[in-house]
Parts: sequence; structure tokens; C-alpha cells
Amino acid sequence: MDDETVTVFILRRLFWTIPVILLVILLTFVMMRAIPGNPFRRTERPVPEAIQRNLDAKFNLDKPWYAQYALYVRDVFTFDLGPSLVLRGRTVNDIVKDNFPNSIELGLLAFVWAIVLGVPAGVLAALRPNTVFDYAAMFFSNVGFAVPSFLVATLLIYFFAVYLHWLPTSGRGTAAHLVMPAIALSGYFTAAHMRLTRSSMLDVLGSEYVKLARLKGLPESWVLVKHAFKNALIPVVTLAGINLVLMINVAVVVETVFAWPGIGRLLFEGIEFRDFPVVQTVVLLGGVMVIVANLTVDVLYAWIDPRIRLKG
Repeated sequence: MDDETVTVFILRRLFWTIPVILLVILLTFVMMRAIPGNPFRRTERPVPEAIQRNLDAKFNLDKPWYAQYALYVRDVFTFDLGPSLVLRGRTVNDIVKDNFPNSIELGLLAFVWAIVLGVPAGVLAALRPNTVFDYAAMFFSNVGFAVPSFLVATLLIYFFAVYLHWLPTSGRGTAAHLVMPAIALSGYFTAAHMRLTRSSMLDVLGSEYVKLARLKGLPESWVLVKHAFKNALIPVVTLAGINLVLMINVAVVVETVFAWPGIGRLLFEGIEFRDFPVVQTVVLLGGVMVIVANLTVDVLYAWIDPRIRLKG
């Protein structure tokens, strides 16, 4: 695989991302307009009709939906997402800029935790099938799949914050504030990496080329690392790339429980208060990150396994 082939492949994939992004913008816009309620016409904070009309005109809410969509597409491609409808005096760009790094910080720590625990445990379980370690790994993976993150978060707060007084219950500021949110967020993803790694390793260890490598008298460590683990990594890399994006973008429950100032909590508050520009921007950002993650994973495929070709 030469550099020219990689460049053509990346450019082709980048070209096809344009209609995907436009579709994400359209779907997000339509879904947000389907939510009943105008942010300036909420019953709990009534506003005089004249002021409501002025606010609707200021934020283009008095225009037809297709005109609002055209304006929003223009704003997206000029990287000027306008003001927030709820947080007066603040732009959507500034709000996302303040919250997005916090989500990256939390998501990366949870991702590292999931990889460091899940992948080695899956490999060891595959190397010792039907043993106590294998059964224990599968048990904990089932627990990770079954127990929701909000329950894990609640139990962590009760034990480490309320009972032991070791960790702060919420907010952001020190490294200690990261511990419980990262553990609560990584539970499901750790179980997913563990199970997929075990399954992939078992498939590869039973393959003909691994048996041939052993018949040739190659050292067992070389067989496991060079032939088995490297080929078993392909589905794991796919899952890891998608999960990293998911950890950053879908941590709504965890960020809300721990009052972590990330884009997950920002999305929850934007939906609650009908802040259309904020919600559309967060969802669009998540879609772009998924597209970039898929592109990165596809390029990594060819690096991990030379049999994979970018053409054909």
C-alpha cells in the first residue's frame, strides 16, 4: 500500500462525508423543530407578547422552517453558530469551546481505562478458556453490560463519597473529580472490549496459519504476538475507534449525575430548555467525530493487516 493509494482513499472518503454531514444537519434540525415548545413561550416564565415577537424575529424563529434551515447551514459552513437562545450574551461557539475539552478529558480517561482492563483480560481469557479466570472475566463482562451507568454512578457516590469520604461527589477541578465519572463511564465499554477481544483471539488461535506457525517451531510468544494478537486486533480497533467517540459524545447520564461540565450535560440542558442552536451543534459535532473515527479506523486496517486492500 503506497502513499498515493492512501491519499486517494482518504480523499474519496472525505468527499463522501459532505452529504453525510448535510444529512446529519437536516435530521437534527427536523428533530429539534419536532419538539413542541418555543424557548421564549414557556409557561413557567411568561413573556409579554410584544417581547416574544421581538425575540422570535431576533433569533429567526418567525421565519419558515426552510429559511431557518438555510440560515443554519450557512452558519455551520462559516463556523459562526450564532447566539444561544437561553444563555443570553453567549454564543454557541463559546459554550461548546468551554465544555468540549472537559468531555475529551473524561472520555479519554475512560477509554484508556477500558482498553487497559478490557483488552488484556480478553486475551488472557482466550489463552485460558474454560478456566476460573475465563469464567470470572465473562461474569464481570456480563455485569458490565447489564448494570446501567446511572446505577454504577449512584453506587460509587454512596460508597466513595458519602460513606468513605474519599472522593468529591460532583463538579470538576482536581484529578479526584475524574475518578468516579471515568469508572462509571468505562464499565460498559470495558466489558465490550473484553468480550470482543476474547472472541477474536479464540477465532485466530484456531486458524490454520497459527497452527502452521506452531508446526514450524516458532516461539510461542512470537506466534501469539505476531500472528494471533495482531490479526485479532482488527475488530478490536473498530470497536475502540467508535467507543472513543461514544464515550465523549453520549456521556449524558454520567455527566449529569456528577455535574460534569461536558457536552453530554450541555446536550441534556439544551434539550430541556429548547436551546436549538446548542443541541444542533452538539449533535453535529458528534456526527463529525464518528465520521473521522470511521475514516481513521479504515486507514488503520491496512496498516494492521496488509491483506486488506483499499481498492477493489
